[in-house]
Amino acid sequence: MVAAVSISQVHKHYGNLHALRGVDFEIPRGSFFGLLGPNGAGKSTLINIMAGLVRATQGTVHILGNDVRHQWRQARHSLGVVPQELAIDPFFTVSEILRLQSGYFGLGQKNQPWIEELLHILNLSDKANTNSQELSGGMRRRVLIAQALVHKPSVVVLDEPTAGVDVELRKALWVFANRLHQNGHTIVLTTHYIEEAENLCEQIAILNQGQLVALDSKSALLSHYPFRLLRLTLTQPNAQIPIALQDKIQSFTDGELILRLHRDNDPIGTILESLRAANIHFSDLHTEEPGLEEVFMSLTRKK
Repeated sequence: MVAAVSISQVHKHYGNLHALRGVDFEIPRGSFFGLLGPNGAGKSTLINIMAGLVRATQGTVHILGNDVRHQWRQARHSLGVVPQELAIDPFFTVSEILRLQSGYFGLGQKNQPWIEELLHILNLSDKANTNSQELSGGMRRRVLIAQALVHKPSVVVLDEPTAGVDVELRKALWVFANRLHQNGHTIVLTTHYIEEAENLCEQIAILNQGQLVALDSKSALLSHYPFRLLRLTLTQPNAQIPIALQDKIQSFTDGELILRLHRDNDPIGTILESLRAANIHFSDLHTEEPGLEEVFMSLTRKK
């Protein structure tokens, strides 16, 4: 089966800045895919290349088998991008914006029923005749989503869709993204909220400094992380932790000590014995498996 997105040895130079360095991976059709990375990792550049807004210096990108440069019309029909910025034409109403966007793809009045459905799904029906500049930030975010979906693309890119929105809208967007996925759309999510990717995505790619540093299923990424956390509540809040354990301390505040332990090299029994030998006692302890945030930090931490 042809991949939803195929990215092959993509490089991008901006003068002396090498923004993308041979990025190479595929996004399976029908997947909920997370594209993560710190600021400056190259995520936005890659999305702009996918959307045809930026031309790669080297390499190719295909959307459902269509080259974004040489088969740009087919590629753009297959892709919908919800941008990070709240950029909406201030001179039109919500309905007018969606009709204009529909026209860009050669869809006329026959697309009106789908526009009406989008307005209903995104709770925009009562704002249909409202000028866009009168909308709140959350409503503008919904309009951007409707714009991206107006031509019924198979691949939907959500670029920081919940940035700056309230908790209620964030949850509503999660529900909507899951609905799109269940209806067969390929979803590509970029976000700085790592818990979003952990809750929603099946597969994850992590970029750092323009390079692909991880590509795997969420469960595989978590299983490859060699550390776990040991959380202890000490009876002496200001206890002096033994020197041998100092490099394992993740945090130590108000008597709560969290140690970051290697699964193979740091047996918990040995760690507890070291604390007892130092006359350090605790009233409670439990272990915690790592989340995606710990994996992300370990892969993108500056050396």
